[in-house]
Amino acid sequence: MFKLLVFDLDGTLVDSRQDLAQATNRLILEYGGQPVDEDAVVHMVGEGAETLVARAFAAARLLPVPGAALPRFLELYAERLLVHTRAYAGVREALEALSHVASLAVLTNKPREMSEAILRGLGLASFFGRILGGDGPHARKPDPEGLRRLMGEFDVAGEDTLLVGDSMIDLRTARAAGTAIALARYGFGFRDVPRDQLKGDEFVVDTPQDLVGLLRDRGPVVAHRQPD
Repeated sequence: MFKLLVFDLDGTLVDSRQDLAQATNRLILEYGGQPVDEDAVVHMVGEGAETLVARAFAAARLLPVPGAALPRFLELYAERLLVHTRAYAGVREALEALSHVASLAVLTNKPREMSEAILRGLGLASFFGRILGGDGPHARKPDPEGLRRLMGEFDVAGEDTLLVGDSMIDLRTARAAGTAIALARYGFGFRDVPRDQLKGDEFVVDTPQDLVGLLRDRGPVVAHRQPD
């Protein structure tokens, strides 16, 4: 049984697509550009706010990116962290069950204060013993430093750790740290995971509740491990 579960935030615990896209497009409009399609913005998410802003400005043909763009984006996003953002269906129930059998933590490339605010606002923060954001002293995912730091803090070995995420960034992080990975098929980052990058040892879950069965059985909770 896994002793430590480390969760990604956006696309794994919460659906934050609309708020991220609206904050991004507000920023682009302020700089005289045309809004980017929400679906396109979603494809830019995952490697931190600075990368998101850079990708959005490139898509809007507003290069070079002004130095004030990143802090302004963070201001705009802070104003609407929880306007549309919600936990995925079944997340609360799954966390409640999992918290009785393993330690839970969050590792995200989103700034820590924003991450904590979202989790508090959705009533999920109390489930996690540690929340590491992308603005801490450790390198951001896919660098394994943050995940290894959590493993050290909880005194858990790699083989007893499961990273739960929805993207190629999470997959690369788990592999670099030597942990297992569970990919959330329901997350918005999953569609960008190249199928030829999968080795067959990845767990794939269709709902948060599937994680409960995975921890109980320490085996696949769906008929397959790789996505279709």
